[in-house]
Amino acid sequence: MSRNVIAAISTAPAPGGVAIIRLSGAGSLGVAQRVFSPSGKTRVADFIPNRMYPGRIHCSGFDDYGLCVYFRAPRSFTGEDVVELHCHGGVYVARAVLSAVLSNGADMAEAGEFTKRAFLNGKLSLASAEGMADMINASSMAEVRAGALLYAEKLTDRVRAAQSVLKDLLAGIAADIDYPEEDVAATDLADIGVRLSEVCGEVSSLISGYDRGKRIKSGVTCALCGAPNAGKSSLLNALLGYDKAIVSPVAGTTRDAVEGRIEIEGLAYNLVDTAGLRESADAIESAGISIARRAVETADLVLYVCEGGYVPLEGVAEDDPRLIKIFNKCDISLAVPPGFDIAVSARTGENIDGLKAMMSGRAAGSNSEEGAFVIEQRHYAALCRAQSALRSAAEAVGRFPLDVVSLDIGSAWSALGEITGETANEEIISQVFAKFCVGK
Repeated sequence: MSRNVIAAISTAPAPGGVAIIRLSGAGSLGVAQRVFSPSGKTRVADFIPNRMYPGRIHCSGFDDYGLCVYFRAPRSFTGEDVVELHCHGGVYVARAVLSAVLSNGADMAEAGEFTKRAFLNGKLSLASAEGMADMINASSMAEVRAGALLYAEKLTDRVRAAQSVLKDLLAGIAADIDYPEEDVAATDLADIGVRLSEVCGEVSSLISGYDRGKRIKSGVTCALCGAPNAGKSSLLNALLGYDKAIVSPVAGTTRDAVEGRIEIEGLAYNLVDTAGLRESADAIESAGISIARRAVETADLVLYVCEGGYVPLEGVAEDDPRLIKIFNKCDISLAVPPGFDIAVSARTGENIDGLKAMMSGRAAGSNSEEGAFVIEQRHYAALCRAQSALRSAAEAVGRFPLDVVSLDIGSAWSALGEITGETANEEIISQVFAKFCVGK
């Protein structure tokens, strides 16, 4: 059955000043004509696009007073005719308006179907749609900014530029193979090698930014570690600004990882308070210590807390950029022993802001990028496949026939097309739009 006109509530399902019911597809204006009566003598059929009209929205059992706006294809979000009905906010008012729309010829939209139609109609790339989803689902300002760059086609532009070079190479090789007698079309092998190297460098540059992208997407994982009673739990509470971890003078109080989340300059930091590092005959505490060591191994930042003289942290190199050596309890010490990066007092809060600034500095660049970088694992995987194919093509130039070289170039072009959506299959497309809510 054809799904011509779709409709859904596009605002949050909660009390508010205004709710919006969106329709898309040829025939949207006809559906609106059956549920909306404009004030004055204007007819819905005569609506001027992009202009708001006041009037009554006819629902089952009552009329609401609201607004209607019409966006004519292709100058709309989806590229189709779009109508929006703006009614009074509230869960049941919005549902009543949606019910009226569905009763008059519209079908209920699926999750992400409006944006999917925009993609299929060429209004945005697949990567741009993912950026929009990242903005909507963001849990930090850094993720909002990264999603906005993706939505603005920053990554798509760079990928399409690389694809354009590969497309030119494929066209030249095809001409050389099909018309070998035409000297003018003869392919310059050295030029192919140079251009492949340039594209591979661009792809490698994008791949190198994935570590920053992962931190933006998931947050910077920070393991608080140190000897028992060094003040790790107190420091966790001080960083969070509230009591999350139990603080006790009894050594070994923290046995399992205790987690909290803060935001510094827009970037999320996932704090993990771990068991004190020491040898223990207690089976439960030993299990907690094992968890602590694994947390240190996998953390983006290691906050090593000491209250006395500095003792190197076992298993972590002194020059490891992840390591921040923290002298705690500086409020009761006349001098800070050598070997530390910073001195703080978890009890009084002294220099906690300085520690946050140092943490932000160690994660520098993660939330200040102005261009394109990779935050989606799907994009990273596609770039890695393209990089592998490009390297294979570069190695084949001059050693194998050009038709063999073109196979690898074509594979690289196709892998990059999965990012923009040009070569993405239905499964990939469905996975992308499943991230969206109904109404977007």
